[in-house]
Amino acid sequence: MRKRPHYLAGFGSIVWLFVIGLPLYVMLIATFQTRADYAENGPLGFPRHLTLDNYVNDLSEGFAQYFLNTVVVTVSVVVLVLLLVPPLAYAIVRSDGKATGRVFRLFLLGLAIPSQAVIVPMFYLINEAGLYDNLIGVILPTTAFAMPVCALILTGVMRDITPELYEAMTVDGASPWRIFVQLVLPLSKGGLATIVVFSALQAWNGFLFPLVLTQSTENKVITMGLYDFQTEHGVDIPGLLAAVVLSMLPILLVYLFARRALVQGLMGVGGK
Repeated sequence: MRKRPHYLAGFGSIVWLFVIGLPLYVMLIATFQTRADYAENGPLGFPRHLTLDNYVNDLSEGFAQYFLNTVVVTVSVVVLVLLLVPPLAYAIVRSDGKATGRVFRLFLLGLAIPSQAVIVPMFYLINEAGLYDNLIGVILPTTAFAMPVCALILTGVMRDITPELYEAMTVDGASPWRIFVQLVLPLSKGGLATIVVFSALQAWNGFLFPLVLTQSTENKVITMGLYDFQTEHGVDIPGLLAAVVLSMLPILLVYLFARRALVQGLMGVGGK
């Protein structure tokens, strides 16, 4: 029996495509216009002459340095999370002691503490450590605030690994380290992808820590660099949107490459 086309669903899809596509069109088309053309044509107008000057100017006027700083912060945070959280989650899942459970619950208190509530003592701590106006001073607190969520995600994924798999490797004489490397990590790839994307987003979009813990232009990140497009004469909207597009590309690529494992990690054990 041939099914009738669902016209209402098709119409809804077209409306949704328009809702999604219009903001993207407004953002992208503005990046190829000069400020004068944008003021004349408006946000929906198509420019008479396309130009790449906004992208060239962004990269030549310091945005490249902000971009590099953000990459350094993001990669460092992701590496630290991957080095610290998987062994922590494995120890929590495999340990039967009450002390481990208490430590884990204490660790998860970080979920209830917003960064705004500790930014003043964090400033004094970073300053006393000699890390003020240093990218390391941004990397460490960003990692610390990303770890509770990442640990919660990864422990949930590792708990879904059946005890029989652990017992089988133990019977074969495998050490805890070998079990962790050869069993737990491969079966937790979905969770690992999830914490990579989450920690990368936290670091890439971070604003409060760079705002308070850095000062010099050399240590600015993208979120701080976007302020440069606001002057006493107004906002350079085409230049600002070009910078936004440049800042979106890396994190979009991370999501595109990790999206399948990310979905699997949110549904359960990746690869199981």
